[in-house]
Amino acid sequence: MLLEMKNICKDFPQGGETVHVLKRVNLSIEQGDYLAIMGPSGSGKTTLMNIIGCLDVPTSGTYRLNGENLAQATDNRLADVRNSTLGFVFQSFYLLPSLTARDNVALPLLYAGVSKRTRSRRAAEALRMVGLSDRIDFLPTQLSGGQQQQRVAIARAMINRPKLLLADEPTGALDSASGQQVMDIFDELHDQGTTIVLITHAPEIGQRASHMRRILDGVLLPEEGGEPDA
Repeated sequence: MLLEMKNICKDFPQGGETVHVLKRVNLSIEQGDYLAIMGPSGSGKTTLMNIIGCLDVPTSGTYRLNGENLAQATDNRLADVRNSTLGFVFQSFYLLPSLTARDNVALPLLYAGVSKRTRSRRAAEALRMVGLSDRIDFLPTQLSGGQQQQRVAIARAMINRPKLLLADEPTGALDSASGQQVMDIFDELHDQGTTIVLITHAPEIGQRASHMRRILDGVLLPEEGGEPDA
């Protein structure tokens, strides 16, 4: 089991009261899975993604990733896990405008202390994987359309060869045709063995995954609907 959550709760203080954003979430993901988590705004899906992605810790419950309990891990340990185990693709591409596609993709390797020659080679390989081998020295503003910029973001997410790829509304800033092209890349990555968790509110995007779970008011529903997890 790559990922296992048991009774995950996340509370936030608000105006002297406590808001229960996640309520006893149970989730298991095996290596090679492709899971979509769907829910409307305010359902808790982004909070859940932040905990899965080690950007936050739960108020209570157990979160094991690659065998390690990270529920109350330190900030430094969470940063190490993010850099070594996880890859992120967001709705906003978060590319640095002054860096070429190659240098944007290579950034995680720079933070990991990898040599410049290796960074350059692996970034070029990642850009070829997403069909941008002829754009490696282009700046983000020189890439035509958001779809190409999102491809760069996907290549950057994969540069560290993560065990788990997290995508938070990855097509939200794209038109429908560009979004379908980006989803084709996720399909290819999954076919190559990448484990993917996709957060979306769009049914046509969620249906591309092998499995789908819905989240509503902080409760993660079973895959086939029915009663919430106990």
